[in-house]
Amino acid sequence: MMDISSPEPATTPAKAKRVLVLQGGGALGSYQAGAYQALCHFDFEPEWVAGISIGAINAAIIAGNPPEKRVERLKEFWQMVSAPVPWNPVTKSDRGRVLFNETSAALIATFGVPGFFTPRIPPAPLWPPGSPQSQSYYDTAPLHKTLERLVDFDRINDLTCRLSVGAVSVTTGNFRYFDNFEFRKQGKKIGPEHIMASGALPPGFPSIVIEGEHYWDGGVASNTPLDYVLDMETTNDLLIFQVDLFSARGPLPASLLEASEREKDIRYSSRTRMNTDKNREIHNARKALRDLLEKLPDHLRNDPSVEILCKAAKENTVTVVHLIYKSKNYESSSKDYDFSHVGMVEHWESGVRDVHLSMRHKEWLERPQNGETMVTYDLTGDGSETSDGKQENK
Repeated sequence: MMDISSPEPATTPAKAKRVLVLQGGGALGSYQAGAYQALCHFDFEPEWVAGISIGAINAAIIAGNPPEKRVERLKEFWQMVSAPVPWNPVTKSDRGRVLFNETSAALIATFGVPGFFTPRIPPAPLWPPGSPQSQSYYDTAPLHKTLERLVDFDRINDLTCRLSVGAVSVTTGNFRYFDNFEFRKQGKKIGPEHIMASGALPPGFPSIVIEGEHYWDGGVASNTPLDYVLDMETTNDLLIFQVDLFSARGPLPASLLEASEREKDIRYSSRTRMNTDKNREIHNARKALRDLLEKLPDHLRNDPSVEILCKAAKENTVTVVHLIYKSKNYESSSKDYDFSHVGMVEHWESGVRDVHLSMRHKEWLERPQNGETMVTYDLTGDGSETSDGKQENK
């Protein structure tokens, strides 16, 4: 199960810092685990993993284990959280799957997920106002124990692999990344609470207190950590695999259920097209500035202002290979909390398949050519690919 093989030989990516960027998306996160498993087949071991929400949990499991144990630990986590609904749907029709998915999601909402969250007893409204228990439907204490069991935080804090997870302050609304490399400079350490803060989606989950500040799921403000990676690394070339769980592009809804799903897709897709276009414009502006500075006459080259501009014009090259999970016809707005085993396996295998589709294009892993400094390559909804340096509108 979940071991789709490929006749293609493994390949070695271009010599660049390898980064894995993981979006939030609850139960859809097994798509990311499948994508990581397939990337291992192609010798892609990330030096840096950045995640938000469920992406932060997957990222912590990857960064917090040696390479030979990462897939095993990911499988252990996803097998555990999909245990409450182990059976398969009675019929394979779309109508039958819709009924099955909604039923399994309702069971999860009622009874919780093993090793992840449990419903509050008594319910939140019965707790005194202002108490921690009054502000969320579920208790995420089980997740703390799961993270301690599956993640070696000493390994994370030894900086074997860079880990960055995003959360947002409840009181200020400011976004913050918990980054083991930055923490080392400050004499701090990453712990389970930082991962939990990144996944504390209200009102389901309670805020997590860190250094006296309450934090919620980073997806409340921005569900994709690509901008952080590009802001923090401007020297080394980057080869980024970005794995998103919600698509900004989709059909016009035809029912209330479809409208609810479409709204959630747009809300959590984090305007990926806008972000990558913005960063490409910045890279193009730097290239234009470098070209202009080379044309300056000699008597201006030592001007202090030119020195500042030269530093601003320096940049690395960035290649983004973008994978986005595409919903099935029978999935609805409950897809991110339908932790059924059958759904988990489907998502995992979709992640494996999409990576193998991407890796048909060995040229995607090469350093950008023809003077370009940032290119993106995307899988489109029909399984075809675009690779002209302009991101497919999703």
